Amino acid sequence: MTDKKLRSDRWFAPDDLRSFGHRSRMMQLGYAEEDFVGKPVIGILNTWSELNTCHSHFPERVKDVKRGVLQAGGFPVEMPSLSVDESFTKPTSMLYRNMLAMETEEMIRSHPLDGVVLMGGCDKTTPGLVMGAISAGVPMIYLPAGPMLRGNYAGKVLGSGSDAWKYWDERRAGNVTDEEWRGVQGGIARSAGVCMTMGTASTMTAITDALGLTLPGASSIPAVDAEHQRMSAGCGRRIVEMVTEELTPDRILTAPAFRNAAIVAMATGCSTNAVVHLIAMARRAGVPMTLDELDELGRVTPLIANVRPSGKDYLMEDFYYAGGLRALMKQLESRLDCSALTVTGRSMGENLEGAKVYNDDVIRSLDNPVYAEGSLAVLRGNLCPDGAVIKPAACDPKYHVHEGPALVFDSYPEMKKAIDDENLDVTPDHVLVLRNAGPLGGPGFPEWGMLPIPKALIKKGHRDMVRISDARMSGTSYGACVLHVAPESFVGGPLALLKTGDIVRLDLPQRRLDMLVSEEEIARRRAGWQAPAPRYERGYGYLFSKHVTQADQGCDFDFLQTDFGRTAGEPDIF
Repeated sequence: MTDKKLRSDRWFAPDDLRSFGHRSRMMQLGYAEEDFVGKPVIGILNTWSELNTCHSHFPERVKDVKRGVLQAGGFPVEMPSLSVDESFTKPTSMLYRNMLAMETEEMIRSHPLDGVVLMGGCDKTTPGLVMGAISAGVPMIYLPAGPMLRGNYAGKVLGSGSDAWKYWDERRAGNVTDEEWRGVQGGIARSAGVCMTMGTASTMTAITDALGLTLPGASSIPAVDAEHQRMSAGCGRRIVEMVTEELTPDRILTAPAFRNAAIVAMATGCSTNAVVHLIAMARRAGVPMTLDELDELGRVTPLIANVRPSGKDYLMEDFYYAGGLRALMKQLESRLDCSALTVTGRSMGENLEGAKVYNDDVIRSLDNPVYAEGSLAVLRGNLCPDGAVIKPAACDPKYHVHEGPALVFDSYPEMKKAIDDENLDVTPDHVLVLRNAGPLGGPGFPEWGMLPIPKALIKKGHRDMVRISDARMSGTSYGACVLHVAPESFVGGPLALLKTGDIVRLDLPQRRLDMLVSEEEIARRRAGWQAPAPRYERGYGYLFSKHVTQADQGCDFDFLQTDFGRTAGEPDIF
């Protein structure tokens, strides 16, 4: 029991007809009044589904969380949430990140919840849950799903995504048999958990950890490790204490916290998707993070996590054994604001006490980085006046400065047909361009940005070339891929005006991306451009199309950002 006034008291405490109805329905579930009245009611938002392989262990983890809540004197209730899985959700899971955020916010606001444990991990579940919980404003703690075990086939260690792309290229070149392909297919993902490369899933859980929203180092624990069960129970115990302490997200999610998260993201070799989600989460918290701020941090933050795809040799399991995120943050301690408050009630610096690196090839020192600058770079130029992103460490250095003729495609099917044509007139100097793949054009900003290398070049031994799109790409991807071109072509961004044969120049040191076309010619083309037909005329897709912001602004809905209007506040109960 607690003497503190609880949010759930509005539902259960008054001695009147409304509380009679609420209490009687709880008793209908088999609970006695002493089970829930006067106790912190903890919502466990569970993004499990039978199609979300990353979260297949969550039914068991809910039990662990409940155990912790009960141990601390709270009352746990599981609340099933939208399961935005990366593998099966089409046209793209990104279309539904904001739907999950809306559901999370409204579920918390409309129910008698004093605090919440957010269970996620698969790419869009982390930002979706966190964005919604920020807007709801009750105490929250994040429980990351954790990475799966290493992949394995024929004595080779496989990394999800990265090795799929690699073996697919070799299969297209005729170098992989049907039997080998089936072996890779069955061995690359062999346990519960998210991708075990530093893809978007592990990037976003690491960011949430660095924001101070998880138990220290929770993001590194493999999904099937017994420590993951203990961490889950710890989340249950801690959220009850957070309710008593009134430790709400606005006290944790400050500008220094987001700066810490961005620095850690750069040092891990983060997914390019981190840019979109970090900006969206920051703006939900009232912190005006921009692409330029992220680029500034990227220029001065060395990449020190030797984890694929930006690293060369290791996977997330190795990262955990090497000390995990706490050890990596300990290496960065002098660059972080260690006074930042976390869900533990202690500062980030206190949480890092005693953290050690156990393998300095996996987690490098600042003076022996994998890559001297950070994971991401932001480009500007006449092709992307509002910005574009690239992952320098994951592409061949010879493409850091490159000029070549554009080969432009207006749709993914058109591009796919062309690159599978062995007679395609293409050289390694060409710049592949895919447009109409952004937030509105995709629709939903799909992960099409790692454009396949044309078969004609694959057979000649080429494995990288400059590729540009207004799409995203999987965090497990690699290569000289320029992404998130803003504004997107579908709304008339300059990418819509590029033509096959135009010379494109990428200058990574100068952070430039330009088409070498005169301003007069660009203006002439713009005058003749016609907007395409909208993708949706009804339903959620219509809502998305009307209100989603561009990539450089986080792709959140404009009406959900803090500067749009007042929060809905607490619901009326009559």
